[in-house]
Amino acid sequence: MTRSVSDEHSSLTYSSYLALDEVLGAQRPRSAEHDEMLFIVIHQVYELWFKQMLHELAHLQRRFEAGDTPHSLRTLRRILTVLKVAVAQIDVLETMTPSQFTSFRSRLAAASGFESAQFRELEAVLGRREARVFTHYPEGSPARDRIAAAMERPSLYDSFLAYLAEHGYPVPLDRDVCAPLEPSPRVQEILLRVYADDAGPASVCERLVDLDEGMQEWRYRHVKMVERTIGDKSGTGGSSGAAYLRTTLLRPAFPDLWAVRSAL
Repeated sequence: MTRSVSDEHSSLTYSSYLALDEVLGAQRPRSAEHDEMLFIVIHQVYELWFKQMLHELAHLQRRFEAGDTPHSLRTLRRILTVLKVAVAQIDVLETMTPSQFTSFRSRLAAASGFESAQFRELEAVLGRREARVFTHYPEGSPARDRIAAAMERPSLYDSFLAYLAEHGYPVPLDRDVCAPLEPSPRVQEILLRVYADDAGPASVCERLVDLDEGMQEWRYRHVKMVERTIGDKSGTGGSSGAAYLRTTLLRPAFPDLWAVRSAL
């Protein structure tokens, strides 16, 4: 006998709707150290925020490609707010001292934040195109396939160029989306016109600069947190730790939007 819709609604609870049994049962420390729980919870929450950001960025790309300024700005505002929350969570992680982290670090074995497939996918959506990101993902694995697919699709910036075209700006749309984004003097000339017009597209440009700056802030805070916790030791999983992370600093995702600042 099938259940009615009303029966299903009456049996739905806060706990079942949010799958809290699964969520709250997903913290499984590998040691008896008090601080390992915080480490696990913080990183699980990061993964949830990465999932939400990927969800919002996919929506933003669709809004861009439709030339929709109001909904693009609204979605960008949400993404920026989520990013600020993610960056602020580093403050919580930094309440853990180096000795507290060392007390359970060996239990992490080869596990490393470098294996975060969602963050790699996020980087790809923002335009990163580097084969070396596949190091931690075996051929044929779902994680590798997702990252590869993101690298083969138009990036957020490509969708932004389509947005400008929808608003009548003669931007080139023939870029190889699988190639790394390079500064374009031609696009920069058009961006100067966008800023001179000072309409909706100019506001979108500024919010994209906010997003780029926010990602750079995330990277900086992440580097300093790692330096504060383990100094220049190798990272978990044999990574080079802070030494590698420092190489990712000050790399803009949208170089054209930064290049035009000196001409405005």
